[in-house]
Formats: sequence, C-alpha cells, structure tokens
Amino acid sequence: QTTASGERDKQDIEKELSILQNRIAELEHGNPGYNPENFKLSFSVRTNYMYGRVKKTLPELYAFTICMWLKSKASAGSGTPFSYSVPGQPNEIVLLEWGHNPMELLINDKVTQLPLSLKDGMWHHICVAWTTRDGMWTAFQDGKKKGSKENLSAWHPIKPNGVIILGQEQDTLGGRFDATQAFVGEVAQLNMWDRVLTQTEIEGIANCTAPLVGNLVHWEDRQVDVFGGATKGIFESCEERLGH
Repeated sequence: QTTASGERDKQDIEKELSILQNRIAELEHGNPGYNPENFKLSFSVRTNYMYGRVKKTLPELYAFTICMWLKSKASAGSGTPFSYSVPGQPNEIVLLEWGHNPMELLINDKVTQLPLSLKDGMWHHICVAWTTRDGMWTAFQDGKKKGSKENLSAWHPIKPNGVIILGQEQDTLGGRFDATQAFVGEVAQLNMWDRVLTQTEIEGIANCTAPLVGNLVHWEDRQVDVFGGATKGIFESCEERLGH
C-alpha cells in the first residue's frame, strides 16, 4: 500500500515541479512578448526517465504528416524524438535513429529506413508523411524531398487514443523506456496533421516563410509536459537556425 501512495506522491511532486518549471520559463520569456509556441525541449543526457509528454492523443488516422525541428547532440544515433503507442501496440508510430543506422519510421511495428541525417549537430527541419493507401511514406529534410516508398503497413489505419512521448521509445503504453533508445538533443515546433502536406507547404515551414499549425498536434507550451529533468528553453529565431 505504501509503495502505491509513495508512487502517487512522487508523480504529484513531479507534476508540481513541471508546472513550476513551465511558469519560470514563461517569466523568463518576458510575458509581454511571450509566445507559447516559441520553445524547445532539451534532453541533455541519455537516460530512461527524461521525456516530454504531449497532452493530446490522436484519432483514427488514414494519413498524417509529422514535422519538427531537431538538433541531435549524440555522436551515434540520436535516439527517439517521437513515439506514439496505443493499447496493445507500443510501436504504432515511432521515429527512431539507433546506433549507426539511418533514421527509421515504424508504423504498427513495421519498419523502414528514412534518408534523413542529423549527424552534424545543427538544427534540421524534418517532416515525415504517410498514408495508409499503399502504405506510402515520404521524408523531407530542410524543406527538400529526400525519398518516398510504398508498402509500409499498407491499409492499416493508425489506432486512436494512444500516448505521444517525445524523447523516449515506449515499450508499453506511456512507459518502459530504454536508455539506449533515448533522444539526446533538442526538439521544437513539433506539429502533426491528419493529411499529407504538399511540398510547398513543407518548404514554407522549413524556410520560415509560411508557418503552419498542426490540426492534430499543435506545438504549444501548455500542451507539453516535461519529466525527469527534460527542460524547456527559448527556441531561437529562424534566422539563427538557418544561419542568416
């Protein structure tokens, strides 16, 4: 009995801490010009307990696009920036770069390698689109199409009511993390849509000329909770990221 209540206390304390951290971040951002979208998550070391959790879940999906800014701090394999697990299937949608392998996309535990690379330690804009029709995926880096292929879990609808975790790979719904698959680096502007975005739309986001807000997941401070020492900071301007 004591362990259960102890565990609850621990969760309460973590929650309070996360609320305080968020509040401090807001104050640091200087409230008058504070923009709740202008933040990044930092995962400073490889652990099995540091993560971000998106408060929203997903409906049943027949197509999606996930876009985010990523900056990897790991020399080999940046880990798992995004994982969505559903009851009975921990690997419903996973983006994972493990060891010296290229980045991989898992849909319903089927895997494909993506022609994306974060090896230089710089900010990159990554988009992955998928549709259940023929299981067609397309990968974009910094606004450019890098590759596309069919037969990744074709005709499988993405299941609803799961858990979105940033920075860790889920082995059970919302948990059982493995440090070897943890993301080391920074994530920002993660947005998700229930359709395949066009090349023009993706270029507009990556070049900072036409920002687009996800209709499934919208990157917003209050929508993302951090745990285990993951932190929120100010996301630098597009000019800084693009090196202008």
